Amino acid sequence: MPFQKFELHTLLLKGINTCGFESPTEIQEKALPLALQGQDIIATAQTGTGKTAAFVIPALQQLAKTWTVQRNTGITQTLVLTPTRELANQVTENIRQLGRFMRIRYANIVGGVPYPPQIRLLSQALDIIIATPGRLIDHLNNGRVDLSQIKIFVLDEADRMLDMGFVNDVKTIAQQLPEQRQTLLFSATFEKEVQDIAQQLLTNPVKIELTHAFKKHEAIKQHILQADDYSHKHALLRHILKDRELQQAVVFTSTKRSAEKLADQLNERGFKSAVLHGDMKQTARKRTIDIMKRNHAQVLVATDVAARGLDIKTITHVVNFDLPQVAEDYIHRIGRTGRAGMNGIAFSLVGPSDWAYLYEIEKFTGNKISQTVIEGLEPRLAKPGLPLKRPHSAAQKRQPVKKHKRNMDKPPRPKTGRQAELKKAASQEHSEN
Repeated sequence: MPFQKFELHTLLLKGINTCGFESPTEIQEKALPLALQGQDIIATAQTGTGKTAAFVIPALQQLAKTWTVQRNTGITQTLVLTPTRELANQVTENIRQLGRFMRIRYANIVGGVPYPPQIRLLSQALDIIIATPGRLIDHLNNGRVDLSQIKIFVLDEADRMLDMGFVNDVKTIAQQLPEQRQTLLFSATFEKEVQDIAQQLLTNPVKIELTHAFKKHEAIKQHILQADDYSHKHALLRHILKDRELQQAVVFTSTKRSAEKLADQLNERGFKSAVLHGDMKQTARKRTIDIMKRNHAQVLVATDVAARGLDIKTITHVVNFDLPQVAEDYIHRIGRTGRAGMNGIAFSLVGPSDWAYLYEIEKFTGNKISQTVIEGLEPRLAKPGLPLKRPHSAAQKRQPVKKHKRNMDKPPRPKTGRQAELKKAASQEHSEN
């Protein structure tokens, strides 16, 4: 077994083998040797590349090493910080599966669930804590968590964490950690905010850049379907969901209300659908994900709360019923398919109000997404591939363009851009965690 070359504990190797991991992914191949040596790491990689195991395996190996010296008595050795509950649940599941033959005690500390069960967990001896920043801060302020002996600190999806406004929480938590520790930072992008926090929290880190953040998902076929209006979008979606090769699909909408409405409409049409958004309680969200994992529903209609941390290998199709307002979220949305070496397909339904978002997505990714037309469902309002524009009359075309002098007494209108959009999206999702 190729993982044997990393000289891992036999029980950990047994867990890896039981999970069906035949050989390390590229990110694991590059990160594991460094992480196992105790090196600080900054790793950027696309979703679905196996990066969760790239930090879970070193954490479990560290615990296995302590067994040969002394059994840990209530000292938490690893802290994994994630931006969302869904991602925390995914990490927890990875720890459970990979460490199934080991004596691992871990706790999932996230918002949206009652405090008493978490308080009982934190009163016990724990090896690993997986947490979202807001809820962990609450427990720290009440003296329920001791992070003074942490040996490995993991920041997962660091870019998303900072976009959601958790930067101060991350710094507060880091102040409770010992200076002598190993820090592993994983991120889909390495923008300035991530660079700044990495400079503050990591010591002589090795940077691993598996793929450029804007690189096209090679295992995912991406298509644009132009839509005239809402009903046209709905007809296109129904056609996609009838694809014989479709196993399960995630359909993304822009709002919680539209997700619920669309899920109801699909159920009425005979497509067994579940819904996932930030207003749902944690128990309801977990139940929805379990329904999808057990293949009890064909379609998951979701907001961007599912864009990261949702790992279901049977998802073959992703549909952007509404395009994301933040271009970077497009990458994470379509990354719900084509995972673990599988192929996937992603459709974006582009209506009259979506062209500006599509332009930003193509600019951000550096990829021109091909347009597809479905026979019998062709768009009527514009030529394929061209933004919808209000037609000008012949009289308007003959009129000369008037030049206006700028009124210097009035200040220029403030520019709005991607940062404003990120802050708006972050403020909404921050309240959910």
